[in-house]
Amino acid sequence: MKLAYFVHDLNDPAVARRVRMLRAGGAEPVVLGFYRGDAPPDMIAGAEAIDLGRTYDGRLGHRARATLAAALGVGRLREILAGAEVVLARSLEMLLVAVAARRLCATSAGVVYECLDIHRMMLGQNLSSRTMRGLERALMRRCSLLVVSSPAFTREYFEALQGLGPDAPPPVLLLENKVLELDEPSLSRARERERSAARPWRIAWLGAIRCRRSLDILTDLARRRPDLVDVRIHGRPAYSEFADFAAQTTQTPNLMFGGAYVADDLPRLYGDADFCWAIDYMEEGQNSAWLLPNRVYESSRFGATPIALKGVETGRFLEARGFGVRLADGLDIEAFLDQLTPEAYAALRTRLQAAPSHDFYADRSDCLALVETLSAARRLPTDGGK
Repeated sequence: MKLAYFVHDLNDPAVARRVRMLRAGGAEPVVLGFYRGDAPPDMIAGAEAIDLGRTYDGRLGHRARATLAAALGVGRLREILAGAEVVLARSLEMLLVAVAARRLCATSAGVVYECLDIHRMMLGQNLSSRTMRGLERALMRRCSLLVVSSPAFTREYFEALQGLGPDAPPPVLLLENKVLELDEPSLSRARERERSAARPWRIAWLGAIRCRRSLDILTDLARRRPDLVDVRIHGRPAYSEFADFAAQTTQTPNLMFGGAYVADDLPRLYGDADFCWAIDYMEEGQNSAWLLPNRVYESSRFGATPIALKGVETGRFLEARGFGVRLADGLDIEAFLDQLTPEAYAALRTRLQAAPSHDFYADRSDCLALVETLSAARRLPTDGGK
């Protein structure tokens, strides 16, 4: 099955992971999208990558203009998209481009909308927010499938605000942000640390680093209590969200920013940690309360106990599975760690190790199931073929 995958950032590691899933499931994807960073890749996980232009974090006006220009210029992609049976769009901006591309270049393809975040712009009651939701509803009428990474996105947004339901398609596929393991799992779920469980407790914060309040909590605690915590941050910071990320991380004792990483680093980074910071305040009460981030699956897979908030979807995920730490507020981390004994820590690890491992990783059977679902979506109507 030939598949055209429209993405917001060709350099996003999560895009490469999805491409690996698609290829492992039997699809033949070509990836088209914008890029952030210095240069776009020519290939992504063995698939051809087509550059649609550069965009930037936080510059929504520029992204809107780039999206419109890409949608208006999709005619030049006709040869690349010829024969595509499915058009998959990652994010709303790419859905606009994908729907235009389907109409002009791949008229028999099914359209699938992959929504992995709900931007705060979509949630207001002002004219711009209502207009964006109206645009999304119009584009979704042309879709044969909606893919979400958290059930709260469906419950709290698509059903509550966008009217999705039995009489208002498309159908929904829940595709969680699990660790991808295509070969026989050979990595230890919970690599034992080389030192005894004792203070300072090591907290790992990995992935998309974009929450200013989380950084403030962790740097303040590391500065005041070097006896209690050792914080390790790795990933891709959204520098526009911080006053001075570099200064804050380099000037804080007992806190280290290690830069970007690749998937093969995860067993080491989490295996060397006691806990994973899975708290996010960036869009408190909205997207931050609904998402299930990569880090909750990765840390659980590789043995670092996740720390989340009660009352949000990540906290409910941990509660349902009987492991992890759930706090009323991120500031409670100091009191929790102050009272943590080696025996209580060992009990936390035991509960984590007892959780079903397949809750945290996807294998080849999951990839095959995904592509089979996408293949079925190509046979569903997409707004009368318009």
